[in-house]
Amino acid sequence: MARLSLKSVEERVAPLAGRDTYDREFVFDLLLAYGKPQGNVTRLRNGSLNVAVDPTTEVAQKNVVYFKETAGDPLEVAEELKTTPAVVRFSTRFMIVTDYVDVVAHDTKTNETIGFPIREIDQHFTFFLPWAGMEKAQYAAESHADVKAAERMGKLFDELLHANPGIFDDAQGRHSLNIFFTRLLFCFFAEDTGIFDHNQFTNAVGSQTQSDGSDLAEFLTDLFKALDTADPADKPTHLADFPYVNGRLFTVTDEQVVPRFTKQARDELIASGTLIWRDINPDIFGSMFQAIVTPGKRSDLGQHYTSVPNILKTIEPLFLDDLKEEINEAQDSERRLVRLLDRIAAIKVFDPACGSGNFLVIAYKELRKLEHAILERLAELSPSHQTLWTDSRINIENFYGIEIDDFAVEVAILSLWIAKHQMNAEFRAKFGVPIPLIPLKETGQIKAGNATRVDWNEVCPNDGETEIYLIGNPPYVGSSMQTKEQKGEFKSVLGERPFSPNLDYISLWFVKGADYIRDTQAQLAFVTTNSVSQGDHVGLMFPTVLSDDIEIGFAHTSFKWENNAKRNAGVTVAVINLRNFSMSEKYIFTDGLQIKASNINGYLADGPNVFIARRSLPLGTRLPRMVRGSQPSDDGHLIMDAAERAEILSNSPEAARYVKQYVGSSEFINDGERYCFWIEPDEAAQVMSIRGIASRLNRVAEFRSSPDRNDKATKDLAAKPWQFKQPAYKATDSIIVPRVSSERRDYMPMGYLGPDTVISDAAFAVYDAEPWLFALLTSRMHMAWTRAVGGKMKTDFRYSNTIVYNNFPVPPLSDKTKEKLTVAALRVLDVREYHCEQTLAELYDPDKMPQDLRDAHAEIDALVDSIYSKKPYETDEQRLSDLFAMYERMTAEEAAKAPAKKTRRTAK
Repeated sequence: MARLSLKSVEERVAPLAGRDTYDREFVFDLLLAYGKPQGNVTRLRNGSLNVAVDPTTEVAQKNVVYFKETAGDPLEVAEELKTTPAVVRFSTRFMIVTDYVDVVAHDTKTNETIGFPIREIDQHFTFFLPWAGMEKAQYAAESHADVKAAERMGKLFDELLHANPGIFDDAQGRHSLNIFFTRLLFCFFAEDTGIFDHNQFTNAVGSQTQSDGSDLAEFLTDLFKALDTADPADKPTHLADFPYVNGRLFTVTDEQVVPRFTKQARDELIASGTLIWRDINPDIFGSMFQAIVTPGKRSDLGQHYTSVPNILKTIEPLFLDDLKEEINEAQDSERRLVRLLDRIAAIKVFDPACGSGNFLVIAYKELRKLEHAILERLAELSPSHQTLWTDSRINIENFYGIEIDDFAVEVAILSLWIAKHQMNAEFRAKFGVPIPLIPLKETGQIKAGNATRVDWNEVCPNDGETEIYLIGNPPYVGSSMQTKEQKGEFKSVLGERPFSPNLDYISLWFVKGADYIRDTQAQLAFVTTNSVSQGDHVGLMFPTVLSDDIEIGFAHTSFKWENNAKRNAGVTVAVINLRNFSMSEKYIFTDGLQIKASNINGYLADGPNVFIARRSLPLGTRLPRMVRGSQPSDDGHLIMDAAERAEILSNSPEAARYVKQYVGSSEFINDGERYCFWIEPDEAAQVMSIRGIASRLNRVAEFRSSPDRNDKATKDLAAKPWQFKQPAYKATDSIIVPRVSSERRDYMPMGYLGPDTVISDAAFAVYDAEPWLFALLTSRMHMAWTRAVGGKMKTDFRYSNTIVYNNFPVPPLSDKTKEKLTVAALRVLDVREYHCEQTLAELYDPDKMPQDLRDAHAEIDALVDSIYSKKPYETDEQRLSDLFAMYERMTAEEAAKAPAKKTRRTAK
């Protein structure tokens, strides 16, 4: 079924607004408006698909909606419903409560809640767009307190550095200051959450130290010692009410120095204490605070933390979805539910690049939520169970990490403690059983070290049987940006296995991860730069990773990694799972869809494990040759804009025969106007007599012969200043293919150019090209191939003749088929000409594309699809599956023919 556009959804929701009365049918009409299948909605209406606890007042569909009608306050009912076991175990995306006057809706994925009069549903239709496959760009509404707290602590950090010159300059001093701030963070959180008495820490500082800060260092030294002392009798009287914390957080050592305070520093500390720390998000705050204390990172405050929804993209398909399914299936069996508790309690989660621990924190919280859901159901089945619950079985000691930054290690441990306390509060609210956080019994399994050098089995032993999940967001560093030390780590990880110097640094985590999980129950899922699954990099990394029965179990294709920080990173990433070969189903997540796959290859497509390498000629010789456009290497002196051209021709009209239009990707797509000199070898002598040209050629010669130039090929061309360094132009009609094109476009703008146009090296060219090729290259089929195997510049398409074009599998084309393709191609070109007042950038903007042009392209799509398959394609993933299968077959045939040719030559 075709996916709905934003405008289509808006039009379908509009009739639901402004009705005189509303009833239960509202939820069914709403689901249909967002494109949910009629059959599913009918089954939901008649009850066969309804999994609600109370079908008389509720309608629930797994992964979709939990709808409840009420005579009470919708907001109060919604708050109660949020944490009910049914909503948790059915992975409900939207929870809706209404009294048919007002509506309260909650998005469980983004944690957003809205309320509005039901008659105004049309004004809030964008809230439910994920039902139509359109995810929200910013998923989570993280508390602003996180940013404010980090900014406030940053001011305190700066003031202490100013007040203590030189003390914290070396590594040990900086570590000491980092530990000090970790302790402050705990104290601020503790006094707002019941671990300490309310405001106990801030009030003590304010009432027991001098206003100028002169005695604050001494006071804090005594306080930290008191927090590490179990017996109140052994503490100073004024500190005896502070509890014993343990957990090594406040252990006093000679190396740890409490800094000297000024009046301003004391004021900043007290101001920090007045913030509300109760609802601080440990998953984001750790990353923000790490930026505060890391030199050069302050401007990136919050920029590179991973938002909760993006972490869930990693851990939900890795293990959470499976656990929720099992909980759902075990709802009526005490024995199975207890066994599930045993399983969850034994799970180990390991992040070998954990930073401040946000992945571990979210994994811990989600497992605690599942534990709570199981316990609630057990209480419903047998109230006697509840008397046995005195603590959670989800132990922080089962959460492992490696992090190279020693301060991040401390923050990660602290973040897990904070997360534990927050979940303990939820436990108490649900079951009435308090679980005190202190004295801390768990010290955590976060280790400081370089994950590429550390033996992961020494950090988190993998016995082969334990359920271990590796998660995280390892560092991305392109090959040209890696330090000498990082380059050396490749040999350490790969040993005798061959590897390319062009590998991204994150490859080391995939290689070590595959080695770690091989022949065990462990799996991994990493957030990674999407470039590892595109272009050349696939063939460089995945042959090593996908070996010895390691496979990709699921993958999220490219998406923008966004969060609500002040400066959003906007990186484009993918999520890739690795596991040992399994009969379990495989899924590709793309554009809000979950698609079942038979095999997921390194391009994150459903197809065989093939690796597309550069080719000098097209596969199967069914396509004409494509070349890169002409490269001048001229310092701009062979190239002219319109004004320069006009001036030259005004002074030297005879130069006109040597001037041609010069077109690259930008000029072609945006109707830019540039020109170049194109001079054949036998014309060089006479051209030098034309003043308007000769002066520019002399400057080209000077540029190419510069003493600073190391490029011998360019230097040798100084004697031929009229010649392009790479002269690809031919005086024929040509097809131009941009090297880079916006990822927003459904089609990459390509086109025909006349014989007097030189295509620049910012585009590719096919000379003597026939129209049928234009149709083939502008088809949805070729676009799907480009998206899969081509490189990306951020998310924009980066085309390549040697990777994309030369490897594009094309079946044999009859003259009749080529004739049909030609007719379809000319139709597209005619429609473009009709809209000639618009640029290609405007014509191919998906929000502005004229319907007749879209229809013309649809004709090409249908025709090209029919060449590859007798059945219509529903998704690009189906197209790719056939393309990769054809590629595998054609390359195998090519390889089989090669030895035969050699044999015949030898016989001759």
